[in-house]
Amino acid sequence: MGVYNLPNLLTISRIAVIPVVFLSIYINSFTWSMFVGVLFIAAAITDYFDGYLARSRHETSAFGRLLDPIADKLLVASALVVVLVKQDMLWTTLSYIPVFVILCREILVSGLREFLREVNVGLPVTRLAKWKTTFQMTALCMMLFNGLWIWGGIGEFLLWIAGILTFITGYQYFQKSLDYIHSVENAKTVEAKIVMKKAPQKSKAKTKKVKKTK
Repeated sequence: MGVYNLPNLLTISRIAVIPVVFLSIYINSFTWSMFVGVLFIAAAITDYFDGYLARSRHETSAFGRLLDPIADKLLVASALVVVLVKQDMLWTTLSYIPVFVILCREILVSGLREFLREVNVGLPVTRLAKWKTTFQMTALCMMLFNGLWIWGGIGEFLLWIAGILTFITGYQYFQKSLDYIHSVENAKTVEAKIVMKKAPQKSKAKTKKVKKTK
């Protein structure tokens, strides 16, 4: 199965969009904002279709599993950087809060998945996390249409909802990781107690054997 199948090409296309989105920091025309907004929507749609096509066409691959979450996070991070840096993207500086929460959560979950993968423990995407992604991508799409009607304001409101859901899901993932760590530590403690109990019995058995030989 080739690396450059259709699902993987869609994933790569999301990465190719990132420099174009980032250029929005320097280009302030209305036409460019419309172009970037449409491009971001198309990229967000490919996030659904690459997984669907990979499963339906039986073209899942290690390359796709590796690249897909990376492409998603890079695309979202690039749009958030534009929102933070470009003037007149936010109605209030308080909206830096959900942006900061989303960025921190992406780093946190990436670290947790990396840690749990090493011990063969999965961290499946929850239904609430899917809702978070929907609000997040919709908010960023609308905010990138800078200057079109009141889409930016609606997008900023949706970004706050995404930020709240991001915090909740990030905490849930972190709690699952802590539960796994606690289960491992408890298992080690129980194992150590069993070993400690067996040790005196063995020493008593050896003592009896020595007495019999005498």
